Amino acid sequence: MRFFATGEQNRQLLMNSLILMFLGYVLLLWISNGMMYFHKMALTPSSVVNYYLGSEQDFTQPRSYQSLLEVSHFHLFAMGMLVLTLTHLMIMTNLALWLKLTLSAAIYISAIVDELSGWLIRFVHPDFAYLKIISFITLELSLLALIITVMLSLLLARGNMKRK
Repeated sequence: MRFFATGEQNRQLLMNSLILMFLGYVLLLWISNGMMYFHKMALTPSSVVNYYLGSEQDFTQPRSYQSLLEVSHFHLFAMGMLVLTLTHLMIMTNLALWLKLTLSAAIYISAIVDELSGWLIRFVHPDFAYLKIISFITLELSLLALIITVMLSLLLARGNMKRK
């Protein structure tokens, strides 16, 4: 009775709706992230190396320290907040603890390595292009897994609320 008298069922429905809208927004971010990556490079080491080190054939310059710093500055904050939010939402799902830990580790590590690998390609060695490709794929798959997991969990909870 208290549940209905205090309006908690409406707040829970509103919270679920807001989180679902947020996840829709994050899904658009996920799509645009992939589009931006594939606009600049492909999943081949040579395209990644050409993007970071420049290409005489394509008349492109190497990425500068300044441009890498500006991108990293924004990405480290934005991706950190996004990953924190998504993993926090995932904690409230019914996934097994080992799966929550695995997804959390995968997304945090891949986000950091994805950002770091550009620096490594540019200033250490071109072979870090493989690391960039692997971390990008892992990051995208981890983000998608978290989006789908939280979304399905909320939709199932929403269905259960309507049945009660």
